[in-house]
Amino acid sequence: MPRITFQSVRTALSDPQAAAEALVNALDGPAPRLVTLFASRDRDQLALNRALRERLPRGTRLIGATTAGELDRDGIHQGAAVLGALSGDFEVGLGLGRGLTGDAIAAGAEALKRACDDLGVRPGDLDRKKNVGLVIDDGSRFKKEELLIGMLSGSPDVTLVGGGASAPGFDPATPPFMHLDGEVVTDGALLALFKTDAPFAAMRSHWYSPTGETITVTRIDGSCTRALEIDGRPAAARYAEILGVGVDELEFGLPRGFAARPTAIKMGREYMLRAPWKPLPDGSILFANLLEEGTELELMRLDDPVESTRRFFAEEMPARVPSPQAALLFHCSARAAFAEGVGRLGELGATLAAAPPCAGFNVSFEIFNGLAVNTTLTALVFGERP
Repeated sequence: MPRITFQSVRTALSDPQAAAEALVNALDGPAPRLVTLFASRDRDQLALNRALRERLPRGTRLIGATTAGELDRDGIHQGAAVLGALSGDFEVGLGLGRGLTGDAIAAGAEALKRACDDLGVRPGDLDRKKNVGLVIDDGSRFKKEELLIGMLSGSPDVTLVGGGASAPGFDPATPPFMHLDGEVVTDGALLALFKTDAPFAAMRSHWYSPTGETITVTRIDGSCTRALEIDGRPAAARYAEILGVGVDELEFGLPRGFAARPTAIKMGREYMLRAPWKPLPDGSILFANLLEEGTELELMRLDDPVESTRRFFAEEMPARVPSPQAALLFHCSARAAFAEGVGRLGELGATLAAAPPCAGFNVSFEIFNGLAVNTTLTALVFGERP
């Protein structure tokens, strides 16, 4: 019966030595093969990394990221460090790609090659029934699509899921960090490549339904991130007209704007959220994803955020993964901000009690099945085969 087991522990202690001691001492059971560390950006990341490495078994691998909030079955936290410990029937190879800003495609390819070398497999031999990749990138660089091109160029069929390391406010003076074994880096991307016979799935949840109403991005700027025109009209004015609000009400997080009626791309039966982010003074709209002229996007409508998330944990995960034992969660920071803005963050955090043993964080944009998405909760879920 192949299985992967999981335990998560949390501390609010800020001293690196004390925090590491508390986290490692709280673990029980077999020595973990892999631990995840999701820690508030205000921690001394290098000192915390070193303190953990001193206490973890030599053969235990370590990955992690700074956060905009930390998740476990007790809810959504701020100013904490959450450690997850995975044990059981799996192997893992780790790879790091550097220099996202300069060449994100090369960084993605480098991360894949290093992870495959570490796992002892050629990229072309990866088997989507046995292999799955967890990706954490520097979300502040806005390079997900390019790095995924690089990762998938060597193995286009491998499933990738994850999210961006985060820090408050996209301030260049306080960039996010990623942990890979004894390294703490920024401006890069890491890949944890799993091989297992245990059941697993990359999953995603958002709290929107399609409306059948579409818009067309008819003109974009040179960066391919700003919609200048929608339906042949100035972008922000057109979107505000459709929603029946003022342009000043559009920015994501405001209750009547993009958060209430975002856009998505339909792929098969799935709707992948690629929501607008903010209107700009020149009348354009900034998106978090790359745009292409002529793209048709479907307008979505807001469902119940709490009930849809509870259903994801309590019903959809067990239906997809037999006896779910572990979940690594990548929760869009904008979802958390919107829930807080409408007074439902506590209720949203309470849905995590219905999840399998889990650890996660509020991320800077998400990855699902090799796609860059936003406004989404993505997850890598492992179970037990009967």
